[in-house]
Amino acid sequence: MAIIRRNPDGTIASQEGFSTQAQIEPTQSHPALANKRGMAAMSDAGRAIPPLMSEIAMKINNAKDKPRKLKVLKDHDSISLRQVLKGAFDPKIEWLLPKGDVPFTENDAPVGTEHTILQQEAKRLYMFTKGGDGSLTQNKRETLFVQMLEGLSAEEAEFLVAVVNKKINNKYKGFTGNLVKEAFGWDDNFMKKE
Repeated sequence: MAIIRRNPDGTIASQEGFSTQAQIEPTQSHPALANKRGMAAMSDAGRAIPPLMSEIAMKINNAKDKPRKLKVLKDHDSISLRQVLKGAFDPKIEWLLPKGDVPFTENDAPVGTEHTILQQEAKRLYMFTKGGDGSLTQNKRETLFVQMLEGLSAEEAEFLVAVVNKKINNKYKGFTGNLVKEAFGWDDNFMKKE
């Protein structure tokens, strides 16, 4: 434990003769102020959920060049992101849902509160593709899809509709199948290169 001596005006008195770590590092003007490293740690620690796929797509949209877009994809690589992007770009995956806009009620709850995230819902997307769950009627499949969209945040629901319509590049500039293939090391069949 270090003893800190203060001057009558509240500033820290001279530290001559003391050699604790706190005295070697420069002190802050006020103990309630955080330094740059502390602010970065608080920013990372305060997020309770992983980045939304719509946020990743916006980062790709806002990245200035291809290397930065690739870095965004590589930094956020996950199994669920790969599943969703394979469904968005692989021409062999056929969605059994009507094309175009989907009529649903947007979930207007703040992010991180009362909604699901696509990262977790990705494992259920097989139900909406050809060769997925053949026991579902088309009406039930569409109802389940609308329920999934209503559970997601408005931004992620909009992103998922773009995935199903295979129009991600129309909504997010520079988000292409070739970019995804390069980021994940996939060949033209959207499979891992050997």
